[in-house]
Amino acid sequence: MRPAEDIIIGPYITEKSNEEIANGKYTFKVHPDANKTEIKLAVEKLFQVKVLKVNTVNYKGKVKRLGVHIGKRPDWKKAVVKIDTDPKPETYLTKGGKEVVLNKKYKTSIEEFGVTQ
Repeated sequence: MRPAEDIIIGPYITEKSNEEIANGKYTFKVHPDANKTEIKLAVEKLFQVKVLKVNTVNYKGKVKRLGVHIGKRPDWKKAVVKIDTDPKPETYLTKGGKEVVLNKKYKTSIEEFGVTQ
């Protein structure tokens, strides 16, 4: 299992991804070998949000040419993560039938999204 910092490479900012932020969907460039479960755990750990759904897309690198030199851009992976914008406390029953409320502090948005360094 890779560390969360190695799975999430950075935000992927386009006009469409900025419009989806209002619906709680954030777009990231992720490690090409990462699966949906690893991406979910990494986003939850890094940003303290509750992830509801993860969609991924693999992109093949394009072949580019500059004069006589031919090269290939690297393959990469994009993940669209839907977060819970209205997190509620989790309730469950214990062995004795007693109801327990687990009140975790989740954020409702990712404030660091879009900040470039």
